[in-house]
Amino acid sequence: MNRFWNAVKRTVTGDPNPPPDIEATLSAMRAKTPAPVFWLLGKTQSGKTSLVRFLTGAEDAAIGSGFRPCTKTSRLYQFPTPDAPLLTFLDTRGVDEPGYNPTEDIAQFDPTAHVVIVTAKATDFGQGNVRHALERIRAASRSRPVILVVTCLHEAIPRQPHPTPYPFGELAETGDLSSPPTEEIPQHLRECIDEHRRAFAGLFDVCVPMDLTKAEDGFADPNYGGKQLKQALLKVLPAAYRQTLLRLKEATEALKDAHQRHAEPIILGYTSLAGTAGAVPLPFVDMVLLPGIQAKMAHHIGQIYGQPMTTERLRELAAALGVGMISRQLVRQAVKFIPVVGSAVGATVAAASTYALGRALCFYFEAVCEGHVPTPDALRKYYHEHYSAAEKQWKADHPKGAQEVRTSPPNPLP
Repeated sequence: MNRFWNAVKRTVTGDPNPPPDIEATLSAMRAKTPAPVFWLLGKTQSGKTSLVRFLTGAEDAAIGSGFRPCTKTSRLYQFPTPDAPLLTFLDTRGVDEPGYNPTEDIAQFDPTAHVVIVTAKATDFGQGNVRHALERIRAASRSRPVILVVTCLHEAIPRQPHPTPYPFGELAETGDLSSPPTEEIPQHLRECIDEHRRAFAGLFDVCVPMDLTKAEDGFADPNYGGKQLKQALLKVLPAAYRQTLLRLKEATEALKDAHQRHAEPIILGYTSLAGTAGAVPLPFVDMVLLPGIQAKMAHHIGQIYGQPMTTERLRELAAALGVGMISRQLVRQAVKFIPVVGSAVGATVAAASTYALGRALCFYFEAVCEGHVPTPDALRKYYHEHYSAAEKQWKADHPKGAQEVRTSPPNPLP
């Protein structure tokens, strides 16, 4: 119990970081957590930020402040938080400047990037520097997929609507626009897309014409081609990373409340990290790591709702949720002595309890914002309902070994 409250105090008061050995372990966990890494390559104003906003649902301001330098010419954005990322974006910013040398970026990004996404505005044909950089990047890892996204389609067809239904669905399969499935593609737009395909010939696997516009621009679909981009990403990503993207999409689309829509990626990120920590086959390891993981999640959720997560408030929540019965934790740790099954139990319980805790925190803060505090019984019921649902989902996403175990809800916030 002292470990938990020490983790809480470090998180909510800004005291020194966790001990180096624990932080090093958490860093290793993050590296093993299935968070897809997308390497963005394209000129300034080619639509990279709009693409990130579409995939994450984050606002432009959050994306702008979320990027941080990682090399002389590139920057890194981990969504929703660097502590527990679900998606990682690498943005090479100097690619449109004469003399850009990708050597440093290749050394930094090549071991981790899963997909390269090249963005090119439909009407911008000066892509020589981008192509030169892509040639080097492609040569470094020819098996890594490259998606060419032709953006800002409306600039090629001013004052005209997007062709509907979306006519480029077969482009990724056939690579040929000479016989499109519909004749509704304006000639100039077709020529623009063909020119980009020729400019990057031999350097990409999938081409997705796409137009991300603002609602006030008046287009029927402000995310034109977005569905096709997601389908392309799901097709080329490894299975584990594909599942992360699917869960993020399904969860955020199902949530209508603005607070919960912003909180859900935070919860999923920490859930994934907690599951990785819970899978460590050494008994008692996650009892050290999970308090810090869950306390950081509580702190971030409190920020979303404008409710500072003080130690006193977290004690109140912990009491309502039934923290203090350590015996269930000990039973969970004892099963880790069983090979394979133990790790499956640990991962399932850690992930499900973290997700259920996150949703319970949202339930609590939503009630506080409405001027009342939920009863302990209501809070516990809400937690256990979401624990059961999360347990089923985690087992479905990680079937290996899951069929051999059945867990009961542990106390949240160990």
